[in-house]
Amino acid sequence: MDLFNQNPAFSVDEEAPLAARMRPHALDEFVGQEHILGPGKLLRRIIEEDNLTSAIFWGPAGCGKSTLAAVIAGRTASHFENFSAVTSGVPDLRKIIAAAAERKRLYGKRTLLFADEIHRFNKAQQDAFLPHVENGTVTLIGATTENPYFEVNSPLISRSRIFVFKRLETEHLQTLVENALKDGDRGLGGLNVRLEPEALVHLADSANGDARVLLNALELAALSAPVAGDGSRTVTLGLAEESLQQRALRYDKTGDSHYDIISAFIKSMRGSDPDAALYWMLRMLEAGEDPRFVARRVVVHAAEDVGLADPMALMVATSAAHAVEYVGMPEARIPLAEAVLYIACAHKSNSVVTAIGRALKDISEGQTMPVPEHLRDTSYRGAKHLGHGKGYKYPHDFPGHYVPQSYLPEGVKSQDYYAPSDQGHESRIRQRLQTWKESAK
Repeated sequence: MDLFNQNPAFSVDEEAPLAARMRPHALDEFVGQEHILGPGKLLRRIIEEDNLTSAIFWGPAGCGKSTLAAVIAGRTASHFENFSAVTSGVPDLRKIIAAAAERKRLYGKRTLLFADEIHRFNKAQQDAFLPHVENGTVTLIGATTENPYFEVNSPLISRSRIFVFKRLETEHLQTLVENALKDGDRGLGGLNVRLEPEALVHLADSANGDARVLLNALELAALSAPVAGDGSRTVTLGLAEESLQQRALRYDKTGDSHYDIISAFIKSMRGSDPDAALYWMLRMLEAGEDPRFVARRVVVHAAEDVGLADPMALMVATSAAHAVEYVGMPEARIPLAEAVLYIACAHKSNSVVTAIGRALKDISEGQTMPVPEHLRDTSYRGAKHLGHGKGYKYPHDFPGHYVPQSYLPEGVKSQDYYAPSDQGHESRIRQRLQTWKESAK
């Protein structure tokens, strides 16, 4: 069965870009999304059984949403309609629905309607789908790069199963390149293309998880490569850079350069140099570093190097980390940059890390004495008969909601664990602790 001949909506000719020509014909050819399409997974089972119910495919561009729709189109016994929010409107939808209703009435054949970029329809336009999904005239498959819980009507969401597609990883992209180079019918196999290892790494890293960008850049690089005497073509790093219009930056994720740049990034934040911190962050991201890795380092150093001198730093950093997951690249650079600049410009204190070290030292040296009786749990029957809670002073019963009493076992603490600095917000904490200590004398 030929996918593209049977489904003219997805037909591809010889002049189509490589990314379109290399669309898989079957599930076994599909690369990536193993969490939903692996053997035995729900989505794979219902596709193989031709029992797909209304669904929404949500994920970044170039991760395989419309490609999977093409695979479904090739194996379903239902009539398949491809409908794009970019090129079609509600009048076109009405024609499709009328034909689907007639098809169901006369032949008992159902219709699968693939709505690409469904988030581009406004709420009123999306309502046009609802009654026909409800009565079974069509089974809707919507694809979107936006969060459907915000961009798709709640009634449609409630009647659809949402499948989350993930950004393609480097190994997935490299597999797609290798497949395209070997395929002599749809790919570049007839051109005898050799890809230098550095060029493959650059293409896979710079495509940012987008298979369409990757394959079209590969085709451009291959077609522009000079033909050698034996008829072969070699795609060099330079050609790969030109095809993506992005220069390869020296940054090996597993080598010395990686550790050197992340070290420079961390030290620039710690050293309160916002320009340098921003520079090193962008060097990493432009070279293909996972933005989640960068976000994790930002969160750690908001706590490690700023700490309680400016508690807002950690909130800004964690919000940026959440934004990376929610927004994705390249826009995620903005909240990440905001967090990095905030940390670099904030008051600095490492008192939290120092406090952890001092407390762990006492614990490691065996000072793990029993909990004092006045601090023990009193919530169960018989606890008071055991002396639990005896002598405990409830701070809220005292002026200032503070009363001096011991909260550590006798003889445990070798020194003050937490020693606030005189920086920013921590200077006020330092003064408050000093006041409490004086009142305990």
